[in-house]
Amino acid sequence: MIASVASDPPDPDALRAQMLERWDRVAPGWGRRAAEWREIAMPVSAWMLEQLALQPGQDVLELAAGPGDTGFLAAELIQPGGKLICSDASEPMLALARDRAQTQGIDNVEFRRLALEWIDLATASVDAVVCRWGVMLSVDPGAALRECRRVLRPGGRLALAVWDEPTRNPWATLPTRALVELGIASPPDANAPGMFALSDPERLYELLGDAGFVEAVVASIELTRTAASVTDYVREIVDLSAAFAEAWERCSPDQRGQVAAKIAISTAPFALRGGALRLPGSALVVAASA
Repeated sequence: MIASVASDPPDPDALRAQMLERWDRVAPGWGRRAAEWREIAMPVSAWMLEQLALQPGQDVLELAAGPGDTGFLAAELIQPGGKLICSDASEPMLALARDRAQTQGIDNVEFRRLALEWIDLATASVDAVVCRWGVMLSVDPGAALRECRRVLRPGGRLALAVWDEPTRNPWATLPTRALVELGIASPPDANAPGMFALSDPERLYELLGDAGFVEAVVASIELTRTAASVTDYVREIVDLSAAFAEAWERCSPDQRGQVAAKIAISTAPFALRGGALRLPGSALVVAASA
């Protein structure tokens, strides 16, 4: 959620390495939050799977799978005879997905460490590609979409999700704003990979067309993030956002108190009786054909 503003453009490979290291770090936090995020994201996953119109016997690739939720739902739809390739660039995230698949009894799945911009699969080898909240984190999202198009069989389907514009996602922006206003972090770089890098539908259509996709559809889905208290909300952000966690760890106890107070003020419009929070969010969901 936070990116430092640099005077010179960052080296792409260094940026990729930094982002991967951050995802490795937060894998345990995503494991702790996996069940609740599965429920929060269910409207997004359901929309994507409906658009894929999966059939028994098909092969599905999930990219940037994280805990694996959307892909695991797909694995049920392609039985018997179908296979899910659950992939992520982060090995700790893949380990999390492996554990969750075993717990859920999902056995028609193969786990692969794959990067979005260089998918180590044969051309025209899968029937569908699904990616929930991954492509906007690519250093080169155009390359990622071209790779998705390459590995799809003729007529195959792509479904992905990115985050809508920042103003529609206060659940994600308010903690960052608190750090920035207190001088603890720099404002996010609007030109860097990040949550909102693909929040413009027109850019999505352009990238999909350039990658060779047709019949693209972009829609928005509203989501709701709840927390029992501001304290719980901050704990969640520390679990899920490596950038926020890094800034939080640098803070003194007094600074942490100031950050929490800022967040409490900014989230007051979303507070319920008893101190719980109900924060709105919005995702853009995308489907297209190869």
